[in-house]
Formats: sequence, structure tokens, C-alpha cells
Amino acid sequence: MTVLPYKDKEGSKKEQVAEMFNSISKRYDFLNHFLSMGIDILWRKKAIRQLKAHQPKLILDVATGTGDLAIEALTLNPERITGVDISEGMLEMGREKMKRLGYDDRIEMSMGDSEQLLFEDNTFDAVVVAFGVRNFQDLEKGLADMRRVLKDGGMVVILEFSNPTAFPMKQLYSFYSKAVLPMIGKLVSKDNSAYTYLPESVQEFPFGKEFTGILDKLGFKQTKCIPLTFGISSIYTAIK
Repeated sequence: MTVLPYKDKEGSKKEQVAEMFNSISKRYDFLNHFLSMGIDILWRKKAIRQLKAHQPKLILDVATGTGDLAIEALTLNPERITGVDISEGMLEMGREKMKRLGYDDRIEMSMGDSEQLLFEDNTFDAVVVAFGVRNFQDLEKGLADMRRVLKDGGMVVILEFSNPTAFPMKQLYSFYSKAVLPMIGKLVSKDNSAYTYLPESVQEFPFGKEFTGILDKLGFKQTKCIPLTFGISSIYTAIK
């Protein structure tokens, strides 16, 4: 089932996702950290640490948003990081952030469709994405294109929400994501749909072995899932 941010509107999932992130872009960073109580920062750090042994020089950050994962990837001392996103609103906030922090000479942020990346085959040493693949219109097409632009032997690192399966975290997370999160998100972002879409899209998204199975099917090797914080989120790694 395709989960859409705005059920009463026309338009593809891709178009609606871009509209949604444009709508919440100015409050996105605050809400991200507030609603996760800052745990998302630790998740990003752990995701990027998966690349430490590979020492990638050219990194692509897909669905970069405002660039938090790209900034964390600077700890690997790469030559260049390229971030792409379909939301101009998110990119605008990200570019302002890079300029303010003095990272704009090392992190380039560009408009780009994650399912039709405008890069040559075998370009990047690593491809990373945080909380983005869940928003792809065509998940397998997006993952396949990420593999295409990755060099042979390169690593993909995907950080994405999961569904906790053990009591009582399963019940607590369900209550928080369906009742508390949409209410706070609506009050702060003024977008009625954005934080209702989040738990709905997580609920329908394949996670754990189901997701690594998709990576295997697309030709990735050494696929691995690392559950985080009682299964609220997961890191997936794979090699081309």
C-alpha cells in the first residue's frame, strides 16, 4: 500500500513528499531532535561509524534534507560530500546551515531525484541516507540507482525507522507515534498531515530481514541490519 502525506490531494507520492517537506522545512531540525529527545543525533553518529574502516573519499547523501547526516560524515575526512534532495525548502535551510558552519566548501547540496540520480555509474565510494528511503515512490528503483552510482566494493549505509516488536516498547512506541507525535508536530509545524504520515509510512515500510532481502535481491552483498534503541530504528549496511 502506498502511504501518501495528503490523502485528499492529487499528485504522486514523490510530489506530495516534496510539498510536505517544503511545508515543514523551517521547523524540521527542531522537531527532529525534540521529538526523538536527541536520540536521532546518536543514531546518525553510529550510522556514519559503519564507514570508518572504508575511509570513503567521495560520499553521496541521498535525501539529505537539511544535511545533518552529511555534516556527521565530515568526521570521516572525505574529499567531498554531495547531498541531493527533492525538497527545495529543505535544501535552502541546509545551505544556510552549511554556510553558517563553514562547511559549504566541502558539502554540496543539490536538487535531485533519489530514484533517478544524475551521476555516472561507479562514482561514489559510499552512499548514505537517513530517514529517506521510506519516502521513495519506488523503493527498489531508488535502491537500485544508489547501487548504480556506487563504486565496486563501495558501501551503502541506510538509517531508517523500524517497528519495535517486543513488549512493552511495541505498545509504548505505537501510542507515542500515533497520538503524541502528530499532536506536537501539528502544533509546531502547522502541517496537519506531516506527522500523521510519519507513523503511517513507518507502519507500512519493510524492516529487518524483509529490507535486507530487498537489498540482496538488487545485488548488494554482505547485507546487515543493526537494530537501534529497542528496534525503533535500524542501520542497514551493504557492499556493492
